[in-house]
Amino acid sequence: MYKRQPLGLDRPAGPGRTVQPQRPDRELRELLRQVDPRRIEAIVRRLAAFGTRHTLSSQDDPQRGIGAARDWIFARLQEYAATSGGRMTVELQSYIQQPASRIPTATRITNVVATLRGTTSPNRTYVVTGHYDSRVTDVMDAVSDSPGADDDASGVAVVMELARLMATRPTAATVVFAAVAAEEQGLYGSAYLAQQLKAAGADVQGMFSDDIVGSSRADDGTRDPYAVRLFAEGVPTAETPAEASTRQSVGGENDSPSRQLARFVRDVAENDATGMRVRVIYRRDRYLRGSDHISFLREGWPAARFTEPNEDFAHQHQDVRVEDGQQFGDLPEFCDFGYIARVARVNGAALWSLAQAPGTPKRAIIVTTDLTNNTTLRWQRGDEPDLAGYEVLWRETTAAEWQRVIPVGDVTEVSIDLSKDNVFFGIRAVGRDGLRSPVAFPRPGS
Repeated sequence: MYKRQPLGLDRPAGPGRTVQPQRPDRELRELLRQVDPRRIEAIVRRLAAFGTRHTLSSQDDPQRGIGAARDWIFARLQEYAATSGGRMTVELQSYIQQPASRIPTATRITNVVATLRGTTSPNRTYVVTGHYDSRVTDVMDAVSDSPGADDDASGVAVVMELARLMATRPTAATVVFAAVAAEEQGLYGSAYLAQQLKAAGADVQGMFSDDIVGSSRADDGTRDPYAVRLFAEGVPTAETPAEASTRQSVGGENDSPSRQLARFVRDVAENDATGMRVRVIYRRDRYLRGSDHISFLREGWPAARFTEPNEDFAHQHQDVRVEDGQQFGDLPEFCDFGYIARVARVNGAALWSLAQAPGTPKRAIIVTTDLTNNTTLRWQRGDEPDLAGYEVLWRETTAAEWQRVIPVGDVTEVSIDLSKDNVFFGIRAVGRDGLRSPVAFPRPGS
C-alpha cells in the first residue's frame, strides 16, 4: 500500500541524479576572501560626508551635493580601471531629464559606469548597480542633510568593491558596475542605463540591484546577520499578450528568467565562502517600494534586487533628527560593514560564476506537435569556446527548486523518457571547467 511521505520529503522518481549546488573553486574563493569591510566602510562614510546626494542638489559644488559624490566615485573607479590592463573603462553617462514626476526642472542625470569587457563573449553582459542619490522625508528636499548611508551608499560600496577586485581578473563575459542616479526620483538613471545597453545591442543575461544592504537589524532590535533577501518576479514585467496566453496554458508562472537567475544565485552563493543564506522572495519588490532592477525588467531582461533581511525604517527616508531620545536618519553609525561585505561576497559569487560560465541557452523549446509520453527538447548551441555540453533539469510542478539533472552532452536536441505533462523541464550549459549557466525554461514549439 502506498504511504504518503511528509511534505518536503518527496523524492521524484525518474531519470537523472539529484541536483547539487555549484561549489566555489579556488579562484572564486580567493576573490571573495579579498572583499574588505574596511574599504566598504570608507566608501559608505565618504559618500555620507557629502552632506546630501539628492538628485536636485548641487552638481558643481566640489564638497557638497550629488556632483561632488559623482566625481569622487568616478575618480575611484578610474583608479580601479588602471589595474585592469585595459579591460575596464569608466564613463560618466549623462543626459538631460526634462521636467517629469519628481523632476520639476530640466536636470542632468549622470550614471558612473565601469565596464569590464569580456575576453571571449564580450556582448554577453551582466550588470550590478547601486544608486548614489539620497533623500530625506520630503522626496523633493534637496537642501537638508541626507547622508543615505544604508540607502544606498551600502549598495554603491558593494558595486565599487567588486569593481576593484574584478578589474584585475579577466572574465569571459562583460560585467558592468554602475552607480546610478535619480533612483529616489523615479528610477531615471537606471532606465537610461538600460536603454543605452539596449541601443548598443548588449545581450544582458542578468542584472542585480543592491539597494539597502547596509544592516541586518530590524526596528525591534532583532538581527539576521547571515541572510540577504533577493526579490525576483514571476510573471515577467515585459510579457506580451501572446506570451501570457502560452504561460496560462502550460504553466511557468514560477519559471521566469528572473526566477531562474535567483535560483542560480542560491546555487553558487550559499556556501562557506560567502557565509550567507540567500532568501529568495517571489515578488518583484517590497510593498510600496521599487528599485533599479525594474528598469531592466521593463526591457525584458532577467533582474533581481538584493536587500537586507530586516529593515529599520527610522533610518530610511528620514530627516536627520532626535525625537524623544531616538536618533532618526540614514547615518553610517547604523550600518554593519561586515554585513555589507558578506552581501558583496554573495554578489561576487553570482557575478563571477555568471561571467565565467557559458551563457544561458537560447531558443529553448519543448516539442508539442505530437501526443506522446516522452519529452523532446531543442535549443541553440552557444558559441563559447569553452562550452562542453548541456544538462537537462526537471522537477515536480509543485517544487520550487530543480530536483533532478541529466547530462546530455554537446547536443542541441534530446528526448527524455518522462512526460512533459507531469513535470517542468529546463536546460543549462556546462563549461569545460564545470561551471554551469542559469537554466533556460523551454517554450512550446516544434
